[in-house]
Amino acid sequence: MADARTRAFPALIAKVTNGDGHITGVHRTWLDPADPRRKAPVPSPRRAMGDLFGFGVRFGGEPPSPAPVLVAGEGLETILSLRMVMPTLPAVAALSANHLAAFRLPATLGRLYVAVDCDGAGRGGLARLSERARQAGIEVLALNPCLGDFNEDLRRLGQHEVAKHLGGQLVPSDVARLLPG
Repeated sequence: MADARTRAFPALIAKVTNGDGHITGVHRTWLDPADPRRKAPVPSPRRAMGDLFGFGVRFGGEPPSPAPVLVAGEGLETILSLRMVMPTLPAVAALSANHLAAFRLPATLGRLYVAVDCDGAGRGGLARLSERARQAGIEVLALNPCLGDFNEDLRRLGQHEVAKHLGGQLVPSDVARLLPG
C-alpha cells in the first residue's frame, strides 16, 4: 500500500460534549470538494470517535446555563436545518437514532422537542427517549417533518414553509419566542 494515493477533502467537524460541556468526542463529515452540499465520494463519509453514547453536538443553551427547552435530533443536518428556522432554539444532535434514544437529559429540562426522522430507527429513538423523559417529568413533543427529515424539508420546501409547518407543532409560547417574524 506504499503507492496508495492520499486524498484530502473538506470536512464538517463538530465537538461532542457531555452535560457539563466537556468534550467527549469528535464527529466528522467529509464533504465533496466539487459540491460541498454533498458528502465526499468515500465509503464512509461520516466518522466519529470518542465517548459519544448519551452525549451530542450542542447548539445554544450550553452549560453552565442549560435551557429549560431543548430540541434533540439524530443528525447534524437535521439540527442545523432547524436552527436555520429557529436560530435561538437550544439544540443537540445525538448523531444516530440509538444515541438519540440514550441521550442524557439535563436536570433543568422542562420541555423536550424531538426532531423525528421518518424511518423506523427515528421513530424507535423517539419512543425510547420520550419514555425516559416522561419518567423524569419532562414534557415531550415530537417535531415531524413534511418529508424524510428537516434537512430535506429545508432544501425542498424552503425556510418559510418549514417555519409555518413547525409553528403548528410548537407550544404557543414557544412559537412567539422561537420563530422569528
